[in-house]
Amino acid sequence: MAPYPKRLIEVDLPIKRISAHARREKSIRHGHISTLHIWWARRPLAACRAVICAALWPDPAQEDCPLRFREDATAIMARFWNPIGRTDLDFHDPMALRKALLDFIADFSNWDNSTDQRYLETARALTQSAHEALGGAPGTRPLVVDPFAGGGSIPLEALRVGADAFASDLNPVAVLLNKVVLEYIPKYGQKLADEVRKWGEWIRIEAEKELGQFYPKDPDGATPIAYLWARTVKCEGPGCGAEVPLMRSLWLAKKGNRSIALRMIPDKEKKRVDFEIIQDFKAQDVSEGTVRRGSATCPVCGYTTPVASVRKQLKALRGGAADARLFCVVSTRPGQQGRFYRLPTERDLVAVRNAAEELEKRKVSHIGELSLVPNEPLPPQGTLGFRVQLYGMEEWGDLFTTRQALALTTLARLVREAGRRLAVEHDAGMAGAVQTCLAMALDRLSDRCSTLCTWDPSPAASGILHTFSRQALPFIWDFAEGMPLEPKSGGWLPALEWISLIINHEAEDGIYARFSDVQQASAKCHPLSDDAAQVFFTDPPYYDAVSYADLSDFFYVWLRRTIGDVHSVILSEQLAPKDDECILDEVKGKNNAYFETNMALAMAEGRRILTPDGIGVVVFAHKSTSGWEALLQAMINAGWTFTGSWPIDTEMGNRLRAMNSAALASSIHLVCRPRENPDGSVREDDVGNWSDVLAELPLRIHAWLPGLAAEGVVGADAIFSCLGPALEIYSRYSRVEKASGDVVALKEYLEEVWAAVSREALGMIFESGDGSGLEEDARLTAMWLWTLSAGADNGGNDSNSNESEGETDEDKSPKSTLKGFVLEYDAARKIAQGLGARMENLTTLVEVKGDKARLLPVSERTSYLFGQGVSTVAGKGRTKKKEEQTTLSGVVAGPAETSGPAGELSLPAPGSTVLDRLHQAMLLFSNGRSDALKRFIEEDISQDQGLWSLAQSLSALYPAGSEERRWVEGVLTRKKSLGM
Repeated sequence: MAPYPKRLIEVDLPIKRISAHARREKSIRHGHISTLHIWWARRPLAACRAVICAALWPDPAQEDCPLRFREDATAIMARFWNPIGRTDLDFHDPMALRKALLDFIADFSNWDNSTDQRYLETARALTQSAHEALGGAPGTRPLVVDPFAGGGSIPLEALRVGADAFASDLNPVAVLLNKVVLEYIPKYGQKLADEVRKWGEWIRIEAEKELGQFYPKDPDGATPIAYLWARTVKCEGPGCGAEVPLMRSLWLAKKGNRSIALRMIPDKEKKRVDFEIIQDFKAQDVSEGTVRRGSATCPVCGYTTPVASVRKQLKALRGGAADARLFCVVSTRPGQQGRFYRLPTERDLVAVRNAAEELEKRKVSHIGELSLVPNEPLPPQGTLGFRVQLYGMEEWGDLFTTRQALALTTLARLVREAGRRLAVEHDAGMAGAVQTCLAMALDRLSDRCSTLCTWDPSPAASGILHTFSRQALPFIWDFAEGMPLEPKSGGWLPALEWISLIINHEAEDGIYARFSDVQQASAKCHPLSDDAAQVFFTDPPYYDAVSYADLSDFFYVWLRRTIGDVHSVILSEQLAPKDDECILDEVKGKNNAYFETNMALAMAEGRRILTPDGIGVVVFAHKSTSGWEALLQAMINAGWTFTGSWPIDTEMGNRLRAMNSAALASSIHLVCRPRENPDGSVREDDVGNWSDVLAELPLRIHAWLPGLAAEGVVGADAIFSCLGPALEIYSRYSRVEKASGDVVALKEYLEEVWAAVSREALGMIFESGDGSGLEEDARLTAMWLWTLSAGADNGGNDSNSNESEGETDEDKSPKSTLKGFVLEYDAARKIAQGLGARMENLTTLVEVKGDKARLLPVSERTSYLFGQGVSTVAGKGRTKKKEEQTTLSGVVAGPAETSGPAGELSLPAPGSTVLDRLHQAMLLFSNGRSDALKRFIEEDISQDQGLWSLAQSLSALYPAGSEERRWVEGVLTRKKSLGM
């Protein structure tokens, strides 16, 4: 690789401050592009803005930094910082200038500064200076390219900081989102927002005329805002046959002193259950729901119909929405605060029947290439993230009740009609832009208007949760139907307002006199010419994490019915294209080799369109080693060499995707450069010496890992963040050979990387260096817990009460969880190997099941540590307690039970290792054996400095709130109380 001037991102990045802004951004709604339309795994704007600036701007502290940029940056930073009284930096000092630029990047990543003219003008001046200083033609701007543009965060921020942007995606939904953000808003600005509001209101008025009769107000003037339904099956108990409403919970509202729930009243004669609404009750008075793990318990006879039979019945009913039971209506009253709950009346049911009859009439009279209600097929059963096919839902229209379908098809027709009227008043471009934004509003509404929406009674939400609470379409037993034209149901007007606010916010910028191009294209065959871009920045599909194309069809089928005439080419196919989608999906025959091959083609195209001195940034947030290795191998095969990697914490700890997933707390930004000859071909004749590579590796990790720790990056995030600098050593060569001439495969090198990281991390864990003298079980335990940590307080154990909202109960079978501290087996094996430990020799500490390995909870080691036949101990007289445990992604993996009542533990023979002896002390403390613990400390472990060093380290490594942390801290406190 030629010695091009290093960019800031290859030297330093204020990741802690950027991460804080990225996390905060998740809670910002008004004006944020994430509220334009659902898109999965969208990049936070804060992270994109910071990374693009750092990738575009050279590091002024490097000797080969262009003099012009250093001089310009000195003047620009002085103009920016001096007016606010910053006097701690001498901007003529290159190191101080670097700090000034990094501080600016950190502050600019704040959402509040994204439209501040001072920041915008400063960023653009730096971008222009850097571009021309690095050889760009005067007056031109650098081009940032994203071939997996998705939700548009990367190209939008490229425009914001003063670059041009080229955004492409294979998925039509993503392309349309990018057209709105990158083409329509820049071109039409505030006028677009005004027209969207105007024509959205026209649609509301017209829709109200047609749909009002099907959503009648109550006789007392109350307005229904939600109808709560339960799918039903017939009880298969002997001689019963009662109707069983499938309900997860009987709670309607949990709001302190105003909690409301349902009480079931079985009627054996009518073979059904009635309900009454109750208030002023104790929580224990509320019964459980009727469905558990997919099996349905009859409230009339008590028989439980098994899950297979429940599925069979619902399959015959195509999901059972048409046969669902309306059990509650939620309403608001004029002049009164709060929500009110009542049982359904015949008037409610008549309105539903009338809507069904009206829909059937319209189906008969409908004329057009597309069906009135979407009849396009759902993806095959077993597709990643889909459960609904198991219950008979085979077409996209099956996800909606007849009344929901009537409302959505009415609004879709009115969007088309608005487009025709717009074409009379405006040019085709403006008319198409407004109609497209109206179509986005309908998509937003459809997300809140399906039978996969749930009612959340918790104080935090207490309302209708939208369809895509997760990146999946699981089956829902009981669902909530909103009022599509009622604002308090998240209806049509709120959907319009979200979109208008985005236009308002981005139009404030006034920066959009920039070039941006949006095209539908496969990343494997990019439309740009060679050497066209200065930055290649993309967030590619996450291996097997998200089925983007299949999920997007939920919206695609409606877009064809709203703007198929405006975007006839983009929306020409029946469903979103999937053959070229680069993901791992065994149902479609896309295995690891497919992913690696196709990702390599996409990455090779990225290198082709990038100038020889350009820089690439590739984001990945999948924690499985197979997913990482596939991406890295694809990039190396494509001719990239790595120069750095930065973790940016882009996720909230309680995000739904994190609850049982392969997502890291941070997204790793891999920084890379083309490994090319002057003619653009990949260099093939650079051969590295294996012994030299191995000698350099630990030095590189030692220089990188402590810096990450100083920024609060530890655990799995830190491990994966070391890949960039470690891989620079390996990927700078076309191949690495051993003395024998054998080529070293990437997989073999990564084993060495994990080992080097493990050894370096162990040295950081035991700052005094005592860790090297501990046995392999203690070293492995410390490193295992460190890998699971997500910060200084081992955060990331946050649970989310909504986690199960989208799952049928059988999907949460105990078979799918492991108790304890869980790692992917391959990751655990690599950690152990790096520490010189052999998991096969540690069966009393580690258990392997399939592709997972778990570090046993200390309580489960009782029998081994105190002799066979001793019961597992939780504490004297303690009953069973469920304890949250941690997985590699720092998330709850499942409950670990500790049993009681406790037996009496006798004073043990000291264990053979330091870890065993510490665990014995912890168990004595947990059992309340104060005298035995005192004797054990005084007689057996008081002088064991390695044990106390280990105890101090583990007290920081065990998850906050865990029993283990409480126990080890109790042992340390007991030692101190003994004056030792």
